[in-house]
Amino acid sequence: MRFFLLDRITRWEVGRVAEGLKNVALSEDFFDDHFPRRPIMPGVLILEGMAQLSGLLLEASLAQQYSIGAKAVLTVLERIKFRAMVKPGDTLQYRAEVAALNEAGGKVRAAARRDATLVTSTEMVFAFKHVDDPLLDEKRRQLLALWLKPG
Repeated sequence: MRFFLLDRITRWEVGRVAEGLKNVALSEDFFDDHFPRRPIMPGVLILEGMAQLSGLLLEASLAQQYSIGAKAVLTVLERIKFRAMVKPGDTLQYRAEVAALNEAGGKVRAAARRDATLVTSTEMVFAFKHVDDPLLDEKRRQLLALWLKPG
């Protein structure tokens, strides 16, 4: 099963910062087991949503700054803090800010908020990997276009 944990990108400044939204619905498959009668979004999936936005930002930043096309692969999570729970009906606001970038990888400071409440914060380190797959590239372009489409 493929999880897309990003519904829309609301801010997109390549090389600097990206922000996006995830609407958390009771129909999400993970709520069946996490936890019955008390649904809470798993922290690892909140991190995955943050990583999806962060990886896209770093890939676009790499292409803009170095003219290199590569996929960002999450390698390290630093200083993770979980501060609040996320439940069905909540909207997560993700933010990813480029902290470092070179031809081998990049680092972002990322956070997820629910309204004004900080839910999770971390620093994420990514390595770049070249993947020669035109179908994957096209699918990623389509998803990015969908996520960047004005609401």
